[in-house]
Amino acid sequence: MTNTAWLAVAGILLFAIAGAVFFFVGRKLGVKTELRRQQQARATAEETAKRIVGDAEREAESLRKTAILSGKEEVMKLREEWEVEMRSRREEIEREERKVDEKEGQLNRKYDLLEQRERETTRRTETLGNREKTLADREQELDKMLGEERRRLEQLAGISAADAKAELMHRMEEEAQADAANKIREIRESAKRNAEREAKKIIALAIQRIAAEQSVEATVSAVSLPNDEMKGRIIGREGRNIRAFELATGVDVIIDDTPDTVVVSCFDPIRREIARLSLEKLVADGRIHPGRIEEVVNKSRLEVDASIVETGEQAAYETGVHGLNPELVKLIGRMRWRTSYGQNILNHSKEVAWLAGIMAAELGLDVPMARRGALLHDVGKVLTHEHEGTHVQLGVEMATKYGENPIVVNCIAAHHDDVPHESEISVLVQAADAISGARPGARREAFETYVKRLEGLEKIAASYRGIEKVFAIQAGREVRVIVVPEEVDDPRMATLTEEIARRIEAELQYPGQIKVVLIRETRAVDFAR
Repeated sequence: MTNTAWLAVAGILLFAIAGAVFFFVGRKLGVKTELRRQQQARATAEETAKRIVGDAEREAESLRKTAILSGKEEVMKLREEWEVEMRSRREEIEREERKVDEKEGQLNRKYDLLEQRERETTRRTETLGNREKTLADREQELDKMLGEERRRLEQLAGISAADAKAELMHRMEEEAQADAANKIREIRESAKRNAEREAKKIIALAIQRIAAEQSVEATVSAVSLPNDEMKGRIIGREGRNIRAFELATGVDVIIDDTPDTVVVSCFDPIRREIARLSLEKLVADGRIHPGRIEEVVNKSRLEVDASIVETGEQAAYETGVHGLNPELVKLIGRMRWRTSYGQNILNHSKEVAWLAGIMAAELGLDVPMARRGALLHDVGKVLTHEHEGTHVQLGVEMATKYGENPIVVNCIAAHHDDVPHESEISVLVQAADAISGARPGARREAFETYVKRLEGLEKIAASYRGIEKVFAIQAGREVRVIVVPEEVDDPRMATLTEEIARRIEAELQYPGQIKVVLIRETRAVDFAR
């Protein structure tokens, strides 16, 4: 081996030794450094732990102090509440004690009062017992004295006690009858004064608020023609046009010498109205032949039917009556072409409805029901020429058939006193009917009927005993009766007046009311010679 090789080996060995030495030295240094670092970290951790522990201790101390303070405050608060509650309880107990004391005092006073009353009651009972005993003794003595006095009176009078009692009772009955008649007369006069004043007030108010037409709407039965030539066209060839017209309408056409006028005659006002409209249309059109006549009559009939319904609805609307059956509405519409003593039935029914409604309002009654009964009270008059029976019976049948209220049915049935009145409303309807029919110019009355009514009034009044003279005055609105003073005394005057008035109501028919006046006078006559 050469020196170079030895030198190389020696260098490697030296390098290896040096590396080993450096390795161990570096490792030792690293261990020391790590230990030092761990020691520093341990020291830092211990300081941190000490700081945390210190902070925790301080915080715990703070929390403890806070808890102690809050506990003390809570204790103080509870103590204050307890003291307030104890104070209120103490005051309540004191109040209850005072109440108990007061009640005890009242009970003591009441007990003393009851004891006092009991003593007074006992004393009074003893006193009353003594008085009853004394009264019983006195009653026995009085009975004995009355018996003796009765026997003395019977001996002195010469009649028995039973006869005297009967005579006394007879006199007392006569006096009682006279007093009762006078009292009845006073009560009746007072009631009449008050009732007449109130009735006049209500009726006057109702009449003042009704602006009724004084003229009567008459049904037109004459048709004007443009010239007399139109009469020949109406008659037609061999009378075929007029026969077709009369057959289609059910009326009689009267063509006479009256210039430019044709008269339509029929007992049925509806058919007469249809004929009048049809004839006016034919005259205006100028085409008159059987086919055209039938066509125009059918159109006129439809127009009149529509007009009837419209008139009935308008009347119901004007009077405030709602919910009527359509058939009743038609009957109301047909009243437009009916009259009674010259007064239009539709206008009369509407007027009666307004009057009855006003009086019902013044008396606080059912206004719609009063108007309903008044509007339908004469509805049967449109059926009298088609059916058997009076207008009252037919009206009741129609109202019942179409489900009207029993009050309305009674208004129809009782407005001529055929049946008793069942409600105040039916009386108002009757009064309103009389007002509407009795006002001046409302109705025409036949002279014979008027004379018969006056004769009937005088005959009824003259049929009683003690009547001297009877006079029907003021167009039959008043009856004056002169009595014989020796036969009719003052108490009998009141009863006789009522009897005559009730008999007139029962036997006569008249519009409005009739006043019955009895006159009794005593005359003394002598002569100077």
